[in-house]
Amino acid sequence: MLSVQSVPIIEATLPVVSERMPAIAKNFYHRMLTAHPELFDGLFSRSNQKNGTQQQALAASVAMFATHLLQNPESAPEVMLSRIAHKHVSLGIRPEQYDVVYQYLLEGIADELSDVITSEIAEAWTEVYWLMAHALIKQENGLYAGLASPQALAPWIVTSKEPAGTDAMTFTLVPADDTPVSASKPGQYVGVTVVMPDGIRQVRQYTLSAGTGTDVRVFTAKRDADGEVSPALHRDVQVGDQLTLSHPCGDVTLTEDDGPLILASAGIGCTPSASILRSLADTNSTREVLVLHAESTLERWALRHQMSTDVAKLKDATLQLWLEEPTAGSHAGFMSLDGVDIPAHASMYLCGPLPFMRAIRSQALASGVPAQRIHYEVFGPDLWLAGTAA
Repeated sequence: MLSVQSVPIIEATLPVVSERMPAIAKNFYHRMLTAHPELFDGLFSRSNQKNGTQQQALAASVAMFATHLLQNPESAPEVMLSRIAHKHVSLGIRPEQYDVVYQYLLEGIADELSDVITSEIAEAWTEVYWLMAHALIKQENGLYAGLASPQALAPWIVTSKEPAGTDAMTFTLVPADDTPVSASKPGQYVGVTVVMPDGIRQVRQYTLSAGTGTDVRVFTAKRDADGEVSPALHRDVQVGDQLTLSHPCGDVTLTEDDGPLILASAGIGCTPSASILRSLADTNSTREVLVLHAESTLERWALRHQMSTDVAKLKDATLQLWLEEPTAGSHAGFMSLDGVDIPAHASMYLCGPLPFMRAIRSQALASGVPAQRIHYEVFGPDLWLAGTAA
């Protein structure tokens, strides 16, 4: 809860801070990473810094947190905080690192607001930062406490590398040592550390596309021609190589009930759907499941065989496919819920490009699916923060 003296200051300055927050975030990252270039090694994404998505995500999250404090003084935006906390745990973030962030973020705020900044404004936004930081630290400590090992990262050995569709690759790994392993939930991801050609370690999060045990990890990575890690995975990583993986993270997971499910995905966003489907097939679930997938061509569908096989195994599952180059039995063009029979009381899981998720979420709401039953996963920094479109 914001202090009494900070509330009017945040109310008065939130519009200008929100307007300038993208510049503040850019300023902050430039200052911090110039002073501490070692943070690129195994922590910050060079690609996301280059394309600006990390700065956008930080700006949106700080502005949303401050807005929530004003509108809901007795609570915190738990969904947003949970997403950030899970991502931080997949990177091994620790409480002391928040002090480093604070120093350079406040310097960025002071620099970008030099025309209006006062000591009172600085103190009020310091309070906002530490309220958010302490809320995240609390959640992260809880997540760390629930892991099988206090060691956040561990070595795994690649035992299989198989093409998945025309531009993705599925990797299977087993533990490389006796570090205790946390079981995963359907829909979760792991942080995967890859050593770049210049020796710098870069981390990306990949959904576990099959299996929820502790003896194997399977993830599918689409090659991003403009990226850094996925091309290295496809090009350089071979069977027998070692990768560093985090414990499973992510809060968009399969609910433990018997209600109907809608799994809607596009492109490589099929990986969470595939994970959930595999879990349902492995447990002989009798839940009603409607699988909706969109792809440019049938050949590009990365987990086509796995998902089709698991749908066939389930007693009450159906699959509908949208292809830009349609084949027999598929819809033509982009996914639409027009004409789709939406089960009553269904929960929906969404994953794919942001325009796709925005469109399908809007259509689902119009079809009567409650907002609280629509879950989504974003690959990379979350530029569509939960609740902003609710």
